[in-house]
Amino acid sequence: MRLQDKVIIITGSCTGIGKAIAERCVAEGARVVIHGLEPDLGETLVVKLGPENARLHIQDLADADAPQQLVTLALEAFGKLDAIVNNAAMVVSSNINTTDADFLRQVLEVNTVAPFRLIKEALPHLSRTRGCVLNIGSVNAWSGEPNLLAYSISKGALQTLTRNLGDTLHRENRVRVNQINPGWVLTEKEAQRKQEQGLAENWYEAVPPVFAPAGRILWPAEIAAAAVYWLADESGPISGQVVDLEQYPLQGRNPPKDTSTLATTTKPGFDTAVSKL
Repeated sequence: MRLQDKVIIITGSCTGIGKAIAERCVAEGARVVIHGLEPDLGETLVVKLGPENARLHIQDLADADAPQQLVTLALEAFGKLDAIVNNAAMVVSSNINTTDADFLRQVLEVNTVAPFRLIKEALPHLSRTRGCVLNIGSVNAWSGEPNLLAYSISKGALQTLTRNLGDTLHRENRVRVNQINPGWVLTEKEAQRKQEQGLAENWYEAVPPVFAPAGRILWPAEIAAAAVYWLADESGPISGQVVDLEQYPLQGRNPPKDTSTLATTTKPGFDTAVSKL
């Protein structure tokens, strides 16, 4: 039990990567606060994990009192706080032509400002337990896809937040801050997005090798397995680190020399992934 008796807040955990992290944390002995915007899915997850192991909070993270509500729930339900996982994010398509200042601010509020606010609210309690923060970023933090401009900006900012606080909070508060950057993950929402872009229901069974050398993209459970290391005491004093979780190197990777092969294998909806190369 690598997380025995730890209490962890996981934002955006009614579905996808957050849900997988919550399930794995409980399996490793932790108790969790589930958060999201889908009451039915959240309630189903709490029943699965057991009310003794999980509590649910439904609220938009952009709300001014959301961080306080989450921390208070953790303390009232379980008596302490050992870690927070900033996973919730707006994953929305936009480019320079479709992104205005108000839209960019909205994305930044959820994807970057909300994690900052939750860290600040939780800090006194994490200091008492010598706890940790795990931010869930994205490989798009490095540059991003053409149609994920606002999202990519927000994840780049989150990455800098992790590097900065990972140093300062570790020195001053004994709280570690690290980040994992998932690549392309087969979540429920990603499956739906690709269908909306014109792909077949089983599109993930035929992802071109240039995007998935392994023959498939990542699963949420694989991200959750990596998250446990950073939440557990076994990661020791490591802080301020950002780790990419993708099946090929993002920086320095070249597209295939035979672009005609790529053209014949690419399907509608896969085009935005090309810029990951």
